[in-house]
Amino acid sequence: MSYPKIKVNKKKLKSNVESVVGLCEENGMNVAGVTKVFCGNPELASIYIDGGVEYLADSRIQNLIKLKNFDITKMIMRIPMQSEIEDIVRYADISFNSEKETIKMISEESVKQEKIHGIVMMIDLGDLREGYFNEEELLSDAEEIVKYEGIKLVGLAVNMACFGGVIPKESTIERLVNLSERLEKRCNIELDIISGGNSATLYLMDNLKSHGMTTMRLGEALILGTEPSCEKQLPGTVNDTFILEAEIIEIKEKPSVPIGKIGKDAFGNIPSFEDKGIRKRIICGIGKQDVDYDTMFPIDGKINILGGSSDHLVLDATDSDIDYKVGDIVTFRLEYVSILRAMTSEYVTKEFI
Repeated sequence: MSYPKIKVNKKKLKSNVESVVGLCEENGMNVAGVTKVFCGNPELASIYIDGGVEYLADSRIQNLIKLKNFDITKMIMRIPMQSEIEDIVRYADISFNSEKETIKMISEESVKQEKIHGIVMMIDLGDLREGYFNEEELLSDAEEIVKYEGIKLVGLAVNMACFGGVIPKESTIERLVNLSERLEKRCNIELDIISGGNSATLYLMDNLKSHGMTTMRLGEALILGTEPSCEKQLPGTVNDTFILEAEIIEIKEKPSVPIGKIGKDAFGNIPSFEDKGIRKRIICGIGKQDVDYDTMFPIDGKINILGGSSDHLVLDATDSDIDYKVGDIVTFRLEYVSILRAMTSEYVTKEFI
């Protein structure tokens, strides 16, 4: 199967990685390259490594298993499920944690596998996803955790802007670093990793070095060169590393408003339509199972995305200067969510150029 197809420009991706890693290094920080957006594909992960990342990081242990042959420190970023601890200890060098009972189980499994597994403790500073919310509870648990066999407490981290959409502030980083200093003093250890978040934190770059941050966990910034908090393009990067190609399966002149009483669509939503009369409508063989319509943009700027269903993408090509035919290919620039879905979908061909 050739289409739909997502094309990855390896040269552009490497240039992005080198530019962003260089920016972080200039400010005294290393980078954990997050591989989940491309499902841990080894060919793309190798570009991260060549571009200078210090770690490979992912939320799914299945992706890190694909990367087992790379000689680089690997992180599992999602709080471990107890049912996957054996694989986490075997295939990840470091895991992010917020449950003492789970860390105890990691300790026991590490002893069994004769390994030392790194633990990064997570603190929740307002986004309300994972992490300790009570600082004293974290410090108290840390005092106990450092006594466990088979593990080493190596870091403290916070996640921002992923669940609650809370944009990190300079005071957020100050609070994280202050807490890391308290933890080090209380447990008589030195932390290797103080990580203040993801690509959404990059807009604070000029202030991060002075506060003592060590590590950035970056996915979107490496893939697209974007700074999501401010929606800015980072210096020396491009946002068209991933391009989607979809094949046209139907072209018809049709009304712009459905005929009949409108109820819920296939996804439980009630759609709305603007009456523009008869329009030239194109259907492409790709759907919401594979991409996110809000984060994909036709290269032909005179095409509009009208919507679709699981397997059909409906476009309005009335104003386009191109005389499209059935079997032709429509191309799209993708943002992060659509890249994630398309790379995850087994129905989308992957091509690295």
